[in-house]
Amino acid sequence: MSAARAALLVTADKALAGELARLLMGRQLALRVVGTKSTDIDPDTADLVFIDVSSEVGLGLVASFSEAHPECAVLAVTPAGQTRLGVQAARSGAADFVRYPFEVEELGYVIDKVLTGLSRSADEPPPSRLLGHGTQMIAAAPAMNVLLSMLKRAANGTATVLVRGESGSGKELVARQVHDWSPRAAGPFVKVHCGALPDNLLESELFGYERGAFTGATARKPGRVDLAEGGTLFLDEIGDITQAVQLKLLRLLQERQFERLGGTETLTADVRFVAATHRDLEARVKSGDFREDLFYRLNVVSLWVPPLRERASDIEALALHFCDAASAANGRSGTMLDADALDALKSQPWPGNVRQLQNFIERLVVLANGPRISKREVAAELVRLAMPSMSLAAAGGFNLTDSAPESTLVELDEAVRKAEKRALEKALKNARGNRSVAARLLGISRRTLYNKLEEHQLA
Repeated sequence: MSAARAALLVTADKALAGELARLLMGRQLALRVVGTKSTDIDPDTADLVFIDVSSEVGLGLVASFSEAHPECAVLAVTPAGQTRLGVQAARSGAADFVRYPFEVEELGYVIDKVLTGLSRSADEPPPSRLLGHGTQMIAAAPAMNVLLSMLKRAANGTATVLVRGESGSGKELVARQVHDWSPRAAGPFVKVHCGALPDNLLESELFGYERGAFTGATARKPGRVDLAEGGTLFLDEIGDITQAVQLKLLRLLQERQFERLGGTETLTADVRFVAATHRDLEARVKSGDFREDLFYRLNVVSLWVPPLRERASDIEALALHFCDAASAANGRSGTMLDADALDALKSQPWPGNVRQLQNFIERLVVLANGPRISKREVAAELVRLAMPSMSLAAAGGFNLTDSAPESTLVELDEAVRKAEKRALEKALKNARGNRSVAARLLGISRRTLYNKLEEHQLA
């Protein structure tokens, strides 16, 4: 439970707010309530955001909030008997939905499932807000032109697509493009992060469940396969699933059939499958960790996303795009990269690929002293990036050479602690209190940020 410090509820229903606050208190989750007329809902420290979707306003907020704050998990609250609204919310980006009046066991199950997923991804830096739905691929490099040519042909068909490439290379963007260019573009695009949940939770997430299937299953609930009906189901990090889930997924891909947990009715899946992985699946097949028959079912059309080092001619266009997007998202409109700053960016190998570049640019924009980012600022940030063990201290302006040679280990440790605290305070100030943004600026995970804030009594 430590991954979430608070929950946010968007509603105008005082009875709903009071009931949820009472139930969450027993789960050590403090609830903050904001009205549905709020135009700028800032999640701040909340990992869980409940949105009342009993009106069209609520449904619209789910879509806009999920895109603007990918680091938060949105849970839709729907009136009992209005499963349709919950399905719409899930298709719009909600992690799940709960019914009101609340069933205590169902609420607990859904919260635990979502927090488990957040906890498993808490050691990674929070996702950037700069690549929302509708973002166009920047692809001028020859390697990307090859990818786009294959992508267009694959999108027009119905075959399963496997998107492969290094972490941070843009596999999800490619998967979305397959959907957007396909005959199913008007249908839903539903994502499942296969590596974020253990087997039992992943199965219920994929296939749904019947009432009484397990503790917390107080009513029938559709899974992601149901939600993707008529559209595309994106299975992200497919290489991380266990043998038990692989077997059930094989049947789904082979026969387009499945059963909900606890159910006996065989259902048909009218979905297009797109999967992605950074794993070497051939090696996993050889070692026995991945089923060979499932691999061949997934690998019908294989799209390889080139790493950024193989598309260096795209770095300038990507950097300019991220600079514009970060400036708009962080209230720094007009911020620009100098020509020599772009040259410095183009000279780097970017082992973390596009994701590393976009997070790097966002830090530059937020921490910039003026409207123009110079080569010197890029160089300073690159030095900080190259010293991960000292990243927080460096961000706070601490330099080992500032200490006298005779400094004792205790004095050095205290100097680092003070610099680390300054870095945390500076990041929070520049992020306007948003801890997920602060974590991205420091290049650390949410879990590390929370631990450091507690350590320095800044929580």
